[in-house]
Amino acid sequence: MSSEFSRRDFLRYSGATGAAAFIAATLSACSGGPASTGSVGAGSNKDLITAVIGYGNDQSWDPTQTASAFAMAGINHIYEGLLDTDPITREPYPALATALPSDLNATSWKFTLRDGAKWHDGQPVTADDVVFTFERILGPDNVLTGNFFKSWLQEVKKVDDKTVELVFKFPFPDAAPRLTIAKIMPKHVFSQAGAWDQAKGGKTVGSGPYKQVAHNPKSNTSFEAFDGYNGPRPAAVKKMNWLTIVDAAARVAKISGGSAEAQIADNIPYANVEQLKQQGLTVEGGKGMNHMFLMFNTGTKPFDDIRVRQALHYAIDKQKMIDVALKGHGTASSSFLNEGHPDHKRASVVYDYDPEKAKALLKEAGVTDLTINLMAVNVSWIADCLPTIASSWEAIGVKTTLEPQDTAALFAKMDQFQDYQAVAAASNPNQFGMDADLILHYNYVPGGLWMKYAHWDGTKDAEKLFAMMDEAGKETDEAKKTGLIHKYLDFVAEQAILYPVVHNELMTAWDPKKISGIRAQPYPGINLLQAKRT
Repeated sequence: MSSEFSRRDFLRYSGATGAAAFIAATLSACSGGPASTGSVGAGSNKDLITAVIGYGNDQSWDPTQTASAFAMAGINHIYEGLLDTDPITREPYPALATALPSDLNATSWKFTLRDGAKWHDGQPVTADDVVFTFERILGPDNVLTGNFFKSWLQEVKKVDDKTVELVFKFPFPDAAPRLTIAKIMPKHVFSQAGAWDQAKGGKTVGSGPYKQVAHNPKSNTSFEAFDGYNGPRPAAVKKMNWLTIVDAAARVAKISGGSAEAQIADNIPYANVEQLKQQGLTVEGGKGMNHMFLMFNTGTKPFDDIRVRQALHYAIDKQKMIDVALKGHGTASSSFLNEGHPDHKRASVVYDYDPEKAKALLKEAGVTDLTINLMAVNVSWIADCLPTIASSWEAIGVKTTLEPQDTAALFAKMDQFQDYQAVAAASNPNQFGMDADLILHYNYVPGGLWMKYAHWDGTKDAEKLFAMMDEAGKETDEAKKTGLIHKYLDFVAEQAILYPVVHNELMTAWDPKKISGIRAQPYPGINLLQAKRT
């Protein structure tokens, strides 16, 4: 099979502009199977970290075409970018490259590759591998990572075997942290016929500190330290075994008790936080862009009317949702960006709980006796939030039916462009990065599937937004750029096409007596590059 990335592949494996932004990034799969028993009794093995990941490991492992939470976390241990970023601060540091760019406002950056960098099969890393990777990312068939590069990156050229040049369309200082998305892949491996399909299925050959040694979909993925690694963040333990357990109760059980098999688990349910703390575990949350959003079908009346979309947001009792469903681990959205983001500012329209305003907007729009079928993914925390939406809408006279369902099933319907009214789902672009331009391009991009799902692509309002985003992306003056970002964030808030209801914390638990060097992430997955067994 050629490297062409089909729409069916997109829905199955990827996500920044379509189904997998949620399928992969939020839970990666709703159907994680039983955990491997391969590391039973491993709790006392100081050479092994056993982790429990609350997302499936059976989505794509192709770094250029995945938003899978499990795969992306694993990829960060297996592959390197020219630059990589700290998992928490997101500050860039040289990885395969030897230095950070000296002039962030230059229109081309040259990078020299690290001496002695090797692939896990022993072959040397070369400039040809870098060019090969970026040609795939910038290619016409790339519907995922390409959205984060194509607006500003013109081409990547080979200077010599150890040097490459990135040529920009205009100065783009945010490119430095964004280069971590572009994990460099070996040309001699992945240029072979059928190799991209193998990558989707779990084949990995990287240059990073860990190499994959076993991959069992719906069960576990295991890693070993790569002896040939000579980069900045070497492996801190000899072996890792990551179990995929989507079922919350089974995941919590793996890390509970004195004889717990695992030392760390992510995606901890809010209801189990205190229980685990009482057992002596550290449980911390990461606040970021993880959110539940509502998306409306603007091709179906009355959702083509901005007043109706706004009314339905004003009607939701978000504090009740945070108190009851999220156990206090959430914040009502006051912008598309989460509070705490460097570019956050309260939007021109903030959907504070105001049922009377909601009723007035519906009346102004001439809408009466509205009945809504709200389709939603059946992720536990999303499902917990749905009753609050239903009761809030019923309170303003909107009859509401809830239809939670398997994630893949829901987006299969969306892909067929079946008629629908509204969808509640979740996403978290912080997997890819932090800057506002990247976050908006996760959902709002010309030709993107999210925009097609909302029937908003090609409208005058959509074109206006994309022009505003382009203008901000080209601005190099920081103050002016921030102003332009706030301008388009205001517009996104007003339009309420695909917009957050609440931002929530993601909880990670670990045993401090058995593992150190852990920091809770504000996006799905874990990073163990600096973790050690104690």
